[in-house]
Amino acid sequence: MLFQDTRDYQILFLSLFLILGIGTRDWTLHPEFIGVTLATCFSTQWIFSSINKWREALQQEESGEDGEEFTLITSSTPCLCVPAFPHPRVLPLPMPSFRSPLITSLGLSLLLRADNCTTMAFAAVLAIASKFIFKIDDKHFFNPANFGIISALVLTSDAWVSPGQWGEEWWYGLLFVGTGGIILKRIGRWDTTAAFLVACAGLEAIRNLWLGWTWDVYWHRLMSGSLLLFALFMVTDPRSIPNSRIGRVIWAVAIATLTFILRNYFFVSTAVFWALFILAPFTILLDFIWHAPRFGWELGEGESERQGEAG
Repeated sequence: MLFQDTRDYQILFLSLFLILGIGTRDWTLHPEFIGVTLATCFSTQWIFSSINKWREALQQEESGEDGEEFTLITSSTPCLCVPAFPHPRVLPLPMPSFRSPLITSLGLSLLLRADNCTTMAFAAVLAIASKFIFKIDDKHFFNPANFGIISALVLTSDAWVSPGQWGEEWWYGLLFVGTGGIILKRIGRWDTTAAFLVACAGLEAIRNLWLGWTWDVYWHRLMSGSLLLFALFMVTDPRSIPNSRIGRVIWAVAIATLTFILRNYFFVSTAVFWALFILAPFTILLDFIWHAPRFGWELGEGESERQGEAG
């Protein structure tokens, strides 16, 4: 059912942001680009999920557990099992969930710009593939949309990100905070957003005082819709960030610090995306130092923690 999974709220809000952006901002985004991104994310997710299922089934068959024969049956109905002689163990291949690739495609459509559909498709393939390739203990550590964005920026010649595409209108900020707050309350990741924004604000305040600038410059640098979108919907992805609270706070402060350095001393306009990409592998180290139950979308943070304690 809809809205039992927190990702349903995220899909709704990201879709609204995309529609709002197209209607109120002058974006160089074509509807066919969105369609290509959606189709590519879905198909790539299905291919990799199917490969994983086949690999698991073949490993079980090779192990010869209990001397039983294994039969693979592809079906969109997870509970459908067809018996075969002589009494094999049936391993159905359910269709993957639409939620994860849809969120990734919406993130790419919101932030990434390109001159060609092939570039968007390229970014979508690498975004979804990163979840299956770069993982430790069955947990991926790169944010898929961010990985696709960085890959397109580095490996293609016609991709770009416009950090100021949302402008600095105050009502965008209120909208992002309000909608993002609903999701963060359900998944329990306010600590990550708060640590990131407080660190960003503190570093910018110190720099503003050091340079003797007026405070309108300070607020102009902080009141960015893209920065809030990043802080509320990308840096808080519970499946790729550290599991423990202390790990998340340290990680968020590190991203804010690296963003500050890249933005102000190397003049990288896409500093937040590069900071997240560079520091993503460190979630492995933080999870190793501070153990905590892994997040489950269907359960939410509280239920995941209780399951971890019970286990």
